Amino acid sequence: MAKKALITGITGQDGSYLAELLLSKGYEVHGIIRRASTFNTHRLEPLYHDDDIPSENMHMHYGDLSDASGLARLIAKVEPDEIYNLAAQSHVRVSFDAPEYTADVDATGTLRLLEAIREEGINTRFYQASSSEMYGKVQEVPQTEKTPFYPRSPYACAKVFSYWITVNYRESYGMHTSNGILFNHESPRRGETFVTRKITRAVAYIKKGLQKKLYLGNLDAKRDWGFAKEYVEAMWLMLQQEQGDDYVVATNETHTVREFLEVAFGHVGLNYQDYVEIDQRYFRPAEVDLLIGDPAKCKEKLNWEPKTKFEDLTKLMVDEDMKTLNDQMSGNIQVKRS
Repeated sequence: MAKKALITGITGQDGSYLAELLLSKGYEVHGIIRRASTFNTHRLEPLYHDDDIPSENMHMHYGDLSDASGLARLIAKVEPDEIYNLAAQSHVRVSFDAPEYTADVDATGTLRLLEAIREEGINTRFYQASSSEMYGKVQEVPQTEKTPFYPRSPYACAKVFSYWITVNYRESYGMHTSNGILFNHESPRRGETFVTRKITRAVAYIKKGLQKKLYLGNLDAKRDWGFAKEYVEAMWLMLQQEQGDDYVVATNETHTVREFLEVAFGHVGLNYQDYVEIDQRYFRPAEVDLLIGDPAKCKEKLNWEPKTKFEDLTKLMVDEDMKTLNDQMSGNIQVKRS
């Protein structure tokens, strides 16, 4: 009988790549999506057009991490072997504007899931999407599983709660729960409001003469950037281990936003300095200046390590945004000017 997996946040970047991976491994995949007045499943479209992926094994359910009783009913109905909690209000800057909502979804939402598992008595393995933002004002370089957290945003504070409640349920109730402390991971499916995708999309629009300027915040922030498609494999590997545990998933390389700009614009023969302007609105009230993770435990315990390099990832994203824009223009689809 096929394994069953339940994914919250299945319509997001990580959720879509994870669904793709699990379907290719023969899983029956169940995803939780929020009811919306517009289509919000575009990242899942490739799954329905790939002959090698059995999309008939994917099932979608309406739900929300703010609805404890609904989560409990769904878990009891599906009886998943594995649960991946990827849903979140995941934009750090927005969390300063909506701190209560961020805490409700990102912190209490995790607790609701864990309680539903415990109360229903389901023998399932649980993955919690933790974040490098939990390290915030970093206490050591590079960051490891033992580095103390110092969150610098409501988002990071909520993720710290989720991390520790996941550990607590593992230690208190013997549940198979794991935290993946994922450092920045990008792809062509990254949301358009996140800085990397905002840059690569702007590169395409500027190259085609549809946009004149790109407005950004702190160009000197240093991040550890990897490829999301590879990172979801690490998530899956965590739940295949005999016991739950906590892992840093990273590349152990750090690059500034400025470096990302140089590679992205340079890939199409442009100089970013001619197009990028600083806008104070994009600065955070409390900045996180440097994140770089040590994935040694992932390599040792999971036999996992990143493959895609920073420059290759940046160029991959630019190429995909250029292709998307070219397809829109050649198909006479109206392109919105920015």
